[in-house]
Amino acid sequence: MTSEPEARHRSGTLVSFHAHPDDEALTTGGTIARAAAEGRRVVIVFATNGEYGETPADLAPGESLVERRRQEAAASADALGAERIVWLGYSDSGMTGWEQNQHAEAFSRADVEEAAGRLAAVLAEEEADAITVYDWHGNYGHPDHIRVHTVGHRAAELAGTPRVYEATLNRDEIVRFMREAQARGERPAPGTEPNDELDPEGPQDDGNPIGMPEAEITLAVDVLPYMAQKRASFAAHRSQENDTSFFLDMTDEVFARAFGTEWFIQKGVEANGPAAGWLFP
Repeated sequence: MTSEPEARHRSGTLVSFHAHPDDEALTTGGTIARAAAEGRRVVIVFATNGEYGETPADLAPGESLVERRRQEAAASADALGAERIVWLGYSDSGMTGWEQNQHAEAFSRADVEEAAGRLAAVLAEEEADAITVYDWHGNYGHPDHIRVHTVGHRAAELAGTPRVYEATLNRDEIVRFMREAQARGERPAPGTEPNDELDPEGPQDDGNPIGMPEAEITLAVDVLPYMAQKRASFAAHRSQENDTSFFLDMTDEVFARAFGTEWFIQKGVEANGPAAGWLFP
């Protein structure tokens, strides 16, 4: 019989690092499900509990938002096939400019070496072959997402994790998708609605547009066969309905068009536009 560490090493282990519970669904849900379906061990690491997310009206007496979101994260991990969740224990920093940014325990204020050490311990314990983090501005500028980028890269250096992938959003593809929806009469042109948070070319939380331009992305991962798992991951985070309802209201066809490919920037690979491929050789 093959020992667990030997089996993990042979099949490959993926650690997917995220800022808050529900972040795993958007940019990596299909990748996690695909890796798990291939028999690889997948570990999801959350930097924070997401305690400054949406507070649902149906919390039970004595139930906290943190408790609810941890339960939802477990349900999401089960839907995707991840085998373990690790919580690093930092506080949610809230959006840019919020008072929570200044809290001593906020992840955005965490000492990079200390936080990277916590994550590196997980990477070493799991003998991780690959880790996903976020692009340089955390996809949309959230302070905790930016810290995931910095801490994740440093942790991989400390642990010697060989492959680092920055999960991102393909800005050009989002524009194409939204223009298709506009042509079908399903939504106005991007940026024409007041406070349109889905304008991919408009300023996000840090003033930058969402995601990355296609030319700077290195890898396009086909996750089309795993749309049911990805949709179930979104649905697991019911407390964050304002964040997830738009996606869950999509038809299966539109959902697949929007999420059938996940996008990454691989560390050390020259960017010449996304090439079809996979995280593991």
